[in-house]
Amino acid sequence: MIDMTVVELSRWQFAATAMYHFLFVPLTLGLSFMMAIMESTYVMTGREIWRKATLFWGTLFGVNFAMGVATGIVMEFQFGMNWSYYSHYVGDVFGAPLAIEGLMAFFLEATFIGLFFFGWDRLSKVGHLTVTWLTALGANFSALWILIANGWMQNPVGAKFNPDTMRMEVTDFIAVIFNQVAQAKFVHTVSAGYVCGAVFIFAISALFLLQGKHIELAKRSMVVAASFGLASALSVVVLGDESGYVATEHQQMKIAAMEAMYHTEPAPAALTLFAIPSDLPGEPAFQVQLPWVLGLITTRSIDRDLPGITELTEHAAIRVQSGIVAYKALQEIRADGTNTAARATFDEHWADLGYGLLLKKYREDVENATGEEITMAALDTVPDVWPLFWSFRVMVAIGFFFIAFFGVWFYRASRGWLDTSRPMLWIAFATLPLPWLAIEAGWLIAEYGRQPWAVEGVLPTFYAASGLHFWDLVISLTFYVALYTVLLVIMVMLMLKIIKAGPQDKLFAAADEGEDADFVVAALPATPANKELGS
Repeated sequence: MIDMTVVELSRWQFAATAMYHFLFVPLTLGLSFMMAIMESTYVMTGREIWRKATLFWGTLFGVNFAMGVATGIVMEFQFGMNWSYYSHYVGDVFGAPLAIEGLMAFFLEATFIGLFFFGWDRLSKVGHLTVTWLTALGANFSALWILIANGWMQNPVGAKFNPDTMRMEVTDFIAVIFNQVAQAKFVHTVSAGYVCGAVFIFAISALFLLQGKHIELAKRSMVVAASFGLASALSVVVLGDESGYVATEHQQMKIAAMEAMYHTEPAPAALTLFAIPSDLPGEPAFQVQLPWVLGLITTRSIDRDLPGITELTEHAAIRVQSGIVAYKALQEIRADGTNTAARATFDEHWADLGYGLLLKKYREDVENATGEEITMAALDTVPDVWPLFWSFRVMVAIGFFFIAFFGVWFYRASRGWLDTSRPMLWIAFATLPLPWLAIEAGWLIAEYGRQPWAVEGVLPTFYAASGLHFWDLVISLTFYVALYTVLLVIMVMLMLKIIKAGPQDKLFAAADEGEDADFVVAALPATPANKELGS
């Protein structure tokens, strides 16, 4: 039988490393384009203040980039360590985008980031600007291929299970690349990263104005951040709407759980603003709703129903029964590869094989499952409702707040009122943690809402885990959390030191002593130029 404690610890370990990793990714995405915009302004105007701004924000970008690389590598190792059967089962599909990301995107980004830091006095203005834009594009290409891989986990298109190899194999790589879910996730995720970068620059610039320091740089940075942030915040909401529509097409249970919608509502469904859960499973004890809104967002129509959790569970039970047929046919094929009747049966039912595998939680001989076990497997397709319900509302509320926030500051910037109100500057500085709160809530919705699937409808999470021991996971989980916490504290201290020192005429001049300079260099990606700087 499956040891669910081991599975849960494996999930916690991957979730912890992923959440830590994604503290750095959105800031990398946002700062990369903001740097490119500022340097473009420098090249076009020749004003040194824009060069100094690019250097300052670029130094913070470099420290954050290094931490993103360090935490991201461990995540990929975990596919082999903690999720070995996942790697075997879907590695032919999932591994391709990861390999392309490493070969095409990450190397592009890592190569040009070295030229960005150490090419200021070696390249022409236009040459260095090209390097900066390529660095930004490399960061976004990395996100694209990672999200293609993740999008396939949400909507596994372009692949089919091969009963001879016992693996999912690619049948249409173009369909994998242009997966509707992946494309929606990519544009939504990178837009959220742009908001994060804009808020970061805006908050630090507001702090400078409150302190009466670096005023010229702060004001110019705030103008760029307000414009870029407003456009990004608007796109996040619009593209989030698209993500909701796509999820309705491919992950109806996730939508129903996010809305605590236990029964199908008449079309068009209402959007729940607030709800109080009941003591028993079923409709919330109290809820406040906006008529029609959910139906319009998720179905783009006024006559299409959204199925509730109860109805979706009943449909899942039917798919579990079909999965039993597929599993039985698979066993016959493994016993006799020439059994054409079994292959025909399997081809008819293979799409429901994953639902049949849900029964492995309850018994080894899936083909002999009882009606009660089929019902329990169907109920397992329902994720925890209330964490998803509130995470979604936190994310959406912060998203609309940022539209208002950047709209107000865009107007104030156009009137030259950036430093006329200290309370407004304090509010701007206080918004600093909000992008990360919204982004982490969004990833909780995406990944926790997919449960119980590692790959939606194909591979249950508990079936994908490695056969590790309890203490293996306890020790490694404790080690990773402790190590990442220490690294996070070091990074925050280093960034605070750079911010406190303020913009400099040259990179790394923020360090006052040689040992501090070495610390800054050590925090950046290893490149041949680092040796020169260290010497």
